[in-house]
Amino acid sequence: MDIDRLKQIAEAILLAAARPLTLDQLLALFDENERPGRADMRAALEALQGELDGRGIELVEVASGYRIQVSDEMQPWVSRLWEEKPARYSRALLETLALIAYRQPITRGEIEDVRGVSVSTSIMKTLQEREWVRVVGHREVPGHPAMYGTTKEFLDYFSLKSLDELPTLAELRDLSTIGEELQLDLSDIPEAQLAPANDDVEPTEEAGTIDVTAATDTAEDDSPAILH
Repeated sequence: MDIDRLKQIAEAILLAAARPLTLDQLLALFDENERPGRADMRAALEALQGELDGRGIELVEVASGYRIQVSDEMQPWVSRLWEEKPARYSRALLETLALIAYRQPITRGEIEDVRGVSVSTSIMKTLQEREWVRVVGHREVPGHPAMYGTTKEFLDYFSLKSLDELPTLAELRDLSTIGEELQLDLSDIPEAQLAPANDDVEPTEEAGTIDVTAATDTAEDDSPAILH
């Protein structure tokens, strides 16, 4: 089977699939007597990826496999298909998620030590219900607290293949930067709300920024942010 035919088949399968598919899952859909080699299938996917470049949809590889999705620049128009507004999440939830992503495995107590405020049960419940965070073990200390880590669903949502693709901590100076790097829409939040007040966060090297390695709050729920 030639590459052009494989490319057409892969495009049809990925458009119909409701989830990312790995190379092995794609190959399993072929009859044994017509199944292409892994190298040919990968070449077809690379050709399809190049063909879709610059169009309204794109082929991306995420942690769970390959998927065809709407390109970022088309999102404003496509999002109008649905009347409901994007889910809104608090600043506290985003800080908690960032700490788990960068310091995993991490316990709830360790998150609280960094943020300087208790983490509400609702935040941890929301992160687990979205399947972005899961319990990966228990710390060998009295009480055996649960340790949390991110999931493949977290990587898939942010179009990442692995945690290595996360921006480095040196690049994340504040929540605005976190939002940009992780494709969070903070555009409708006034700049004054994104810059924490002096009594909310300990000063860092730059005024008005949050260092996810040393942030402390006095309130559990701050300015909301929007995730798509």
